Amino acid sequence: MRVEKVKYVLWAADWQRCLRFYRELFEGVVSFESEVWSEIVIAGATIGVHGGGEGKRTWTGLSFQLDDLREGIARLLECGGTLASEPNDTPEDTLHLAMCVDPEGNEFMMTQRRH
Repeated sequence: MRVEKVKYVLWAADWQRCLRFYRELFEGVVSFESEVWSEIVIAGATIGVHGGGEGKRTWTGLSFQLDDLREGIARLLECGGTLASEPNDTPEDTLHLAMCVDPEGNEFMMTQRRH
């Protein structure tokens, strides 16, 4: 047996909106698209988008590490996402983690390595 691909699956009430969000926010590449099942590749990882979701707020465990979290937050908001809570940015604890929500209610993290 050989593992061919590892996928992380999100549910979406509006699968096209979900694909558009991740394509625009992270420059994802859609590798397969249909009303029931779609796949988008981001930084080599495949995210499956399953149509027919309820759009309820759901924690996913999904995390994206960025080189510039401030830019990521600005892009998140431009692309229709929201912040679940404002990230902390103090001299003692530099900004490194943002809890985010996509337009379908899927919660995810955006992080930046601490320097």
